[in-house]
Amino acid sequence: MVQYCCRIAAKKFDGLPKESSPFINSSAAGSVDKTQQYDGKTMALFEEEMDTSPMVSSLLSSLANYSNLPTGSKEHEEAENNEEGARPSKKPVTAPQLGTLIGVYLPCIQNIFGVILFLRMTWMVGVGGVFGSFIIVFICCSTTMLTAISMSAIATNGVVPAGGSYYMISRSLGPEFGGAVGICFYLGTTFAGAMYILGCIEILLIYILPQAAIFKIEGLEGPEAEEALLNNMRVYGTIVLSLMSLLVFVGVKYVNKLALVFLACVILSIVAVYAGVIKTAIDPPVFPVCLLGNRTLMSKGYDICAKVMDIDNETVTTKLWRTFCDSDSLNATCDEYFNNNNVTEIQGIPGVTSGILAENLFGNYLEKGMFLEKRGIASEADPDSPPSGSNRYVLADITSFFTLLVGIYFPSVTGIMAGSNRSGDLRDAQKSIPIGTIAAITTTSIVYMSTVILFGACIEGVVLRDKFGEGVNGNLVIGTLAWPSPWVIVFGSFFSTCGAGLQSLTGAPRLLQAISRDGIIPFLRVFGHGKANGEPTWALLLTTSICEIGILIASLDAVAPILSMFFLMCYMFVNLACALQTLLRTPNWRPRFKFYHWALSFLGMSLCLSLMFICSWYYAMVAMGIATCIYKYIEFCGAEKEWGDGIRGISLSAARFALMRLEEGPPHTKNWRPQMLVLVSVDAEQNVEQPRLLSLTNQLKAGKGLTIVGTSVKGTFLDNFTEAQRADQSLRKLMETEKVKGFSQVVISSNLRDGTSHLIQVGGLGGLKHNSVMVSWPRNWKQPECHEQFRNFIEVVRETTVASLALLVPKNIASYPSNGERFTEGHIDVWWIVHDGGMLMLLPFLLRQHKVWRKCKMRIFTVAQMDDNSIQMKKDLITFLYHLRIDAVVEVVEMHDGDISAYTYEKTLVMEQRSQILKQMHLTKNEKEREIQSITDISRGSIRRKNPSALRSQHSADEGASVAEQTEDQSVAVSNPKQVQLIHSENPSTPASPTSPTSPTSPTSPAVPAGGATTWTDYKGAEKGKTPSEGNPEAGRDPFNMKPSQIDVRRMHTAMRLNEVIMKKSKEAKLVLLNMPGPPKNRVGNENYMEFLEVLTEGLNRVLLVRGGGREVITIYS
Repeated sequence: MVQYCCRIAAKKFDGLPKESSPFINSSAAGSVDKTQQYDGKTMALFEEEMDTSPMVSSLLSSLANYSNLPTGSKEHEEAENNEEGARPSKKPVTAPQLGTLIGVYLPCIQNIFGVILFLRMTWMVGVGGVFGSFIIVFICCSTTMLTAISMSAIATNGVVPAGGSYYMISRSLGPEFGGAVGICFYLGTTFAGAMYILGCIEILLIYILPQAAIFKIEGLEGPEAEEALLNNMRVYGTIVLSLMSLLVFVGVKYVNKLALVFLACVILSIVAVYAGVIKTAIDPPVFPVCLLGNRTLMSKGYDICAKVMDIDNETVTTKLWRTFCDSDSLNATCDEYFNNNNVTEIQGIPGVTSGILAENLFGNYLEKGMFLEKRGIASEADPDSPPSGSNRYVLADITSFFTLLVGIYFPSVTGIMAGSNRSGDLRDAQKSIPIGTIAAITTTSIVYMSTVILFGACIEGVVLRDKFGEGVNGNLVIGTLAWPSPWVIVFGSFFSTCGAGLQSLTGAPRLLQAISRDGIIPFLRVFGHGKANGEPTWALLLTTSICEIGILIASLDAVAPILSMFFLMCYMFVNLACALQTLLRTPNWRPRFKFYHWALSFLGMSLCLSLMFICSWYYAMVAMGIATCIYKYIEFCGAEKEWGDGIRGISLSAARFALMRLEEGPPHTKNWRPQMLVLVSVDAEQNVEQPRLLSLTNQLKAGKGLTIVGTSVKGTFLDNFTEAQRADQSLRKLMETEKVKGFSQVVISSNLRDGTSHLIQVGGLGGLKHNSVMVSWPRNWKQPECHEQFRNFIEVVRETTVASLALLVPKNIASYPSNGERFTEGHIDVWWIVHDGGMLMLLPFLLRQHKVWRKCKMRIFTVAQMDDNSIQMKKDLITFLYHLRIDAVVEVVEMHDGDISAYTYEKTLVMEQRSQILKQMHLTKNEKEREIQSITDISRGSIRRKNPSALRSQHSADEGASVAEQTEDQSVAVSNPKQVQLIHSENPSTPASPTSPTSPTSPTSPAVPAGGATTWTDYKGAEKGKTPSEGNPEAGRDPFNMKPSQIDVRRMHTAMRLNEVIMKKSKEAKLVLLNMPGPPKNRVGNENYMEFLEVLTEGLNRVLLVRGGGREVITIYS
């Protein structure tokens, strides 16, 4: 029975669905109830985590089976095969199976060995010498080896999808550098295609089919012959480019099938060269070179290397004689140099044992048009006679120098990225890429260095300098050394250049397509599209167009330095990426390839940068300019990609370093600028209520310095985190709209007062903290529902004062201009009443840097008292502004002590009455009961004598009206001086009447004692038997039978007088900046303080109240 139950249970559990996909939205997990799915399992404790966190077993399974087949040529070939034969069932995608030899080593060999080796290497050795050429080869090969080490480290630091160097650079240095270098690498690959095609045409027209030239060169000399050759290159180059592009468009599979043939041609050609070198030691080939004096003669200009020859005892002139003389006769007039020098024939390939190496050891740089002369042979030439018959000699076609040779040679060491570009096809990319690439570079470097020495040891110097083989019967110079026949090299180099051109036209469009699909360069997105099988049609069209530019240049020697620039820039950033990742010690930097060091990467980067300027400084500037433009374009458009790049790591390290430096001390006055904390409020939907605050911030800051936009959300962190996130998004969106560069900060607090205080205290980081606070003037602060708002405002004023922070309070913020408005005229008026450290001078200057306020003039007003010399004050202020380098109109306003008007007296009285009533409105219910009871007990009789009508009116019909409305009416009544009158208890039926003993708990009726003395006693004072006036000296005041404080009357008088003067002078000003008076030391006069500020700014449209932070912010010194 027990066994049966166990079997039933086992069947039940076996029937449970397996956890095949624990990720979010998993169909397998969604089809079964979660409680059933994990019932009885050992992981039931983590049941709630399964929606977001997968089981380790599932995660490991998915990672182990990761396959990364790129959308490369292999997939395009498979797609085309599927299109040709419509198979009903699709083959499953197999994992990549290429190893190190086939996947990395041989492709790198094929791409590195190229046209320069066959067409320019011998010429470089002849011109630069064995020693100079060896240095060039060594530097270039060292650069690529160091780059390969850095590339291996990057490639083994995780899975590298297809995309090669572009992927590595963009993911290491970020989208800006990735896009810029990716485009440079694309342009380099495209111009490489043009260089290979030009090399192919050069081999075809000069060495295989010279008679196929459309523009005939026979009979032309100098520039005309050169132009004819270039035109032939342009025509045939365009034709070959079109055919190759068509072949790539029709199908990449044909290019891939031909790749092995092209690789065989390259290897066979190199083997033929080494075989020829060995043969020269045994039996040197016969390639005679004819010299006239020490000048090399063109082989087509003679049949026999002699002036005359004896035939049947008769001296007969040769073709060479007829070339230099005007007739066949021995008495003919001949060229002077021909008459003065003898004709000699030398062996063009003396062999490796001939000792010619010593003669070719050092360079022989030539100017364009110079004769190719052999060293060590005497020559008689008249320096005054002009050279004649230049088409009979072999001449230098270009001016050669060391840096030119570097630029021409460097493309022959490029192609090291071929293995990393195929990383998606490799069985183990992290193992194959380092081994295959470094082995290929080692092999090619050995070949290049050995051929430099062997060419110098086997071939005559004049033959080496003969770029097109004109002195050796038009043979390819390297072909003269090859065994068994020069045609092995000719056809081998022809097919290898064709193959390299096809590879470039295949790879470049895919690189552009990868950049386009990343979406980091918006205007290139169209090139991410292609045929249904993913073939990059539009990218191929653009690549062909750019390649045509290189074809139209037509000179191989001119195109080579261009692509050298782009490749060198790409390699430089590969080294930079590796060095940065190593130095920053990024936690994710864990490459399997261990033989790297940041110093090697830095050396490689330095070599790349040096070679760029060595090759051609103006090409280097152009390439760097293109990269910079692309970088700034991506930065301007806002790269939305986040790839965890090293530049971000640099930014973090630099920010940490800068913050630590800022901690060393406060900034000097010359460096002071307002670092703003902008306090805004949000509504119930978390939208900013004062967006113009950020407009003013932008106008004041112009994107410089620190800006923190902060707000507080009421609640708890656990319950209101979502609202805080919405508020933060709202702040960020508004900052982006208003173009405010800075940070947003949202604080969640149990009340808004504490939240604002927290922002002021903890905003910023280290030395990068705000020194100024901007907060909007509280609107409708007189309304009962806004009492908390204005009390919070006054607390902000107090806190900024204690923290020595500057305070900016814009009043009527809704009327401030937006960033799109322009003031064509007007004034910014500064009312400098007290010295606040220079904030009032600095702020208008900063505002006038912005286009909104640029055309406004600045005026500064200051106030003179009775004892001041206003004329001297004006002179001193003008001098002060001159030293401050601030242009402003200065005016001194005289304010004499006048009598305090009745209107001022009554306005102060109304203000204090209103303050008392508002204070009573904010008492709690218990406090009101205690206050009313104590007042009633002490002054019951006085109330009856003073205001007997109050008892009769207690139950009047207007009992429900609010005290605030009564106060508003009174304020309106005294706003006109003509209507000024003392406000006593003239309307006994109002709710503000004193409370009778019969209604001690009336919630809105304040108690008024006799004799105009209101008492605000605390409960402890009442217990001790003290009178209300003794318990609280501020309390014994009746709101309707009180005399105003003399201090308040004087303050009101000052506010009104200043307001009159400001209105008279600055009513039409676009903005008025004004010193903000300090807050009251105790909280009793909060309402009065707000009233003073209201009176001070009454009638002004835009006012910016400014309170300094207690330090000088402007100086006269440089």
